Amino acid sequence: MDALDYHLAHQYAERYSSPEDALLAEVAAYTAAHHPKAHMLSGHLQGAFLAMMSRLIRPRRVLDIGTFTGYSALCLATGLSNDGLLHTVELREEDAAVARGFFEKKDVKNIILHVGEALDIVGRLDETWDMVFVDADKVSYRRYFELVMPRLRPGGVIFVDNVLFYGQVLAEPVRGKNAKAIQEFNDFVRDYPGIERVLLPLRDGLFLIRKEEHS
Repeated sequence: MDALDYHLAHQYAERYSSPEDALLAEVAAYTAAHHPKAHMLSGHLQGAFLAMMSRLIRPRRVLDIGTFTGYSALCLATGLSNDGLLHTVELREEDAAVARGFFEKKDVKNIILHVGEALDIVGRLDETWDMVFVDADKVSYRRYFELVMPRLRPGGVIFVDNVLFYGQVLAEPVRGKNAKAIQEFNDFVRDYPGIERVLLPLRDGLFLIRKEEHS
């Protein structure tokens, strides 16, 4: 499938997926209009997938590494159990402020926003995770994975974004710091014991990783 066909297929899939609610549409529109890296937003199709996975799993504790402007956190929070909490971590104060504004607009009570280095913050959170979404510094992907796996409950899932990295991991050889880091991470996950995994060509590549029950 060439690039044009993929783009058309993505648009077609969006048309037949559940629509964004009003707040998500507002987050997407604001980000597109005001952020120089708006392409980093999870977006409609991936957001709908994450929201559905959350509703199916009904997680009690969710970790979102890389808040950006808040789109993914809002999607992941949709299926939280009645006593559920979502912790989301953003490095940049400017983006965190935007996300915080959208969370407050919806009067969200079950999202806790942390600002700072994810590796430092996540290590201090005394939680057992049901769902984790990783969409932050690509060079640190393996470190994020190794940090959360011991605290992921058996049967828990990790979603990792950008694992195709704009198709750059398909090149021979792989070039660029981020693409190389993603390729190394993908190889690491492929050989990691005690997990089930599937790499989906959704958006920019989404790794779905499930910790086996006996792990």
